[in-house]
Amino acid sequence: MQSRQTSSSHSDKIIELLRLEAGAITRAAFRLDKAQVERAAELILNCTGKVIVMGIGKSGVIAQKIAQTMASTGTAAIFIHPSDAMHGGLGVIKSEDVVIALSNSGETEELVAIFPSLEKRRVSIVSIVGNPTSTLAKRSTAFLDASVDQEACPLNLAPTASTTVALALGDALAMSIMEARGLGPEDFAANHPAGQLGKRLTIAVKDLMRQSPTVVPSAGWLEVVKGLSGAALGAVNVVDDDSKLIGIVTDGDLRRTIEKTEPGNFASLTADVMMTRSPVVTTPETLAFEALKLMEDRPRQISVLPVVDDDGKCVGLLRLHDIVRSGLQ
Repeated sequence: MQSRQTSSSHSDKIIELLRLEAGAITRAAFRLDKAQVERAAELILNCTGKVIVMGIGKSGVIAQKIAQTMASTGTAAIFIHPSDAMHGGLGVIKSEDVVIALSNSGETEELVAIFPSLEKRRVSIVSIVGNPTSTLAKRSTAFLDASVDQEACPLNLAPTASTTVALALGDALAMSIMEARGLGPEDFAANHPAGQLGKRLTIAVKDLMRQSPTVVPSAGWLEVVKGLSGAALGAVNVVDDDSKLIGIVTDGDLRRTIEKTEPGNFASLTADVMMTRSPVVTTPETLAFEALKLMEDRPRQISVLPVVDDDGKCVGLLRLHDIVRSGLQ
């Protein structure tokens, strides 16, 4: 019975294997045929249909990830299992499409079997293979050499370094095409509406703001309290006769004013006395994340922002609580 390895030997081995895989990617970068890379990139960039990514086994898992990366970065791409394609899935593949086939050996039976059908449809084929002299490489419109000298597997059998290189090639291809398409953060966010980045680049103030109670400057303190309590937003906006914002009265403003005022003078307290004049404001079209920075990037943080339109008219109130609850932070 073999003895267990020590913790240090595990860590040493893991570091060694990570370096092995990193080295495999580095060697692949120097081994690539630039003409083949250019041809592959141009085929995908100029594709007027969709990109179909295929692979079997571990290569199939990598193929799925490449398809998802391309789809999220501006290239219409889907994964189709070769076996499914042979049993009717070919119907979704058209002449204007590009197929990316992944195979370490370049001789994967299911992929080799499907090539005649793809060729009859005059579909351009880009293969990512570990054998540049393989059947798939020779029959492809362009191929990328993903060969490795050694797998990270101690037996040199389990696909490890080879799948890492194939994935890195697919990622690099997708990112190069993304850059060529001029995809910006807003475009990326449009494909990731549920992620934090997507939310930061798509959710506007108008999506989160609340309808705020308003009072005029002459409103008494009791009317201000009713406005604060009724809406429970932590503030009321103070507006003029044209609904233009003059100031804001927060819960804190109310408390501080009352603390400084003799009880006998409460009747004289008005919104004009209590309000913060010319407060920091935002607009409905401003990104909520930008509004969040307005609240936080200052000597004293604020928890509410009046929302005004282009004419300075009050249209709502934005709370820090609602921004946080939306998942922007």
